[in-house]
Amino acid sequence: MSAGVAQRAAFGRALVELAERYPKMVVLDPDVCPSTQTSLFRAAYPDRFYPMGIAEANAVCVAAGLASCGFVPWVSAFAVFLATRAADQVRVSVAHARQPVKLNGAYGGLPSGRGGATHSAVEDIAVMRTMPNMIVLTPADAAEAGAMVELAMETSAPVYLRTMRCELPDLFGVGWRPDIGRAVELAPGDDVAILSEGMMSARALEAAAILRRDGIAARVLHFGTIKPFDAEAVAKAARECGALVSVENHSRIGGLGSAVCEAAAESDPAVVVRLGFPDCFLESGDDERIFSRYGLDPAGIAAGAREALRRNGSDVSIRRAT
Repeated sequence: MSAGVAQRAAFGRALVELAERYPKMVVLDPDVCPSTQTSLFRAAYPDRFYPMGIAEANAVCVAAGLASCGFVPWVSAFAVFLATRAADQVRVSVAHARQPVKLNGAYGGLPSGRGGATHSAVEDIAVMRTMPNMIVLTPADAAEAGAMVELAMETSAPVYLRTMRCELPDLFGVGWRPDIGRAVELAPGDDVAILSEGMMSARALEAAAILRRDGIAARVLHFGTIKPFDAEAVAKAARECGALVSVENHSRIGGLGSAVCEAAAESDPAVVVRLGFPDCFLESGDDERIFSRYGLDPAGIAAGAREALRRNGSDVSIRRAT
């Protein structure tokens, strides 16, 4: 994996690249365009860019009104405010009304730069996946983030796209086109399965490499779509591996880990170890140190996989010898 670019930069570029193809696309900005990189769209298409002030809820309502008039609006704001401050407007004016509003939840999860602890969104996936009619996308890298902007424009459904502030390793090359609702296998393996979302998928691959050195073959599944959810990929991993580890840049409550447990319980029950943030608000500080504290670095993910194997009563060396 090579060092990549930030998803926010890919998001901003994708808007500009798609603007000519989608003349009804407009962008609404709650005063964060330099941070979310919609400033690129403002420079290229100033007549289709609407500054809304620091008023996320109002921006969502205006976007819903524009959508009802035939426009395809993007509201790009910090994830924590879209999921909490504007939750009522997202629910009633967008999801319930089935308006094709596209929401970019920037600064998802822990990495929030100078925003600090109050801006770390650890509940946004949980909120958005409970909204009927809402599609929830969590790209792994910049290439997938750009591709998902295009996917969002191609569907008439409301979409929540969660993007990261920080630079991320490249997993997918130029031209990558994901499928909504389909998990992607990044590494094969039948001993244990690591199921990851968004930026955690690169770390899951590193964890799989650690486990491979110990003779443990870890399957890595990337869930770029949290809703609609690829329950069949979970069921298949549960049947073939028996031990699952979910990894998310989000609370362990209501996000990917919850979706994995729901899918496994309804099809092929398996041991599931959920890695994510506990039931707490995060602190300000160095991102990598905080990730490590909660077992969300590659070593911690590998340790979670070993714990899943232990709980499943699996001894890989004995199983292979027989």
